[in-house]
Amino acid sequence: MSLDISLHPLRVLVDGHDSEGRLILADGQLTAVFVRLDGRHHDPQHKGRWHLEAGFGKSNVREAPLFRTPEEAGAWIGQVLMGKAA
Repeated sequence: MSLDISLHPLRVLVDGHDSEGRLILADGQLTAVFVRLDGRHHDPQHKGRWHLEAGFGKSNVREAPLFRTPEEAGAWIGQVLMGKAA
């Protein structure tokens, strides 16, 4: 069984500035919010990467990796929800 993972763009107020974000839904249910790291206080090697800002249920992962694209983040969420993430 696979999940229908969808990504929805939105702006997120993080660290006092407006950031690019994605709501990630699994089968129509909100499961995570990812934000693109773009603030000047972020490590330069992490700028532009996608960070799990909030996860719900099984997606509430404390030490989630950073992702190059929102699609990679969505695929990872699918793996987490199916119990297949490393």
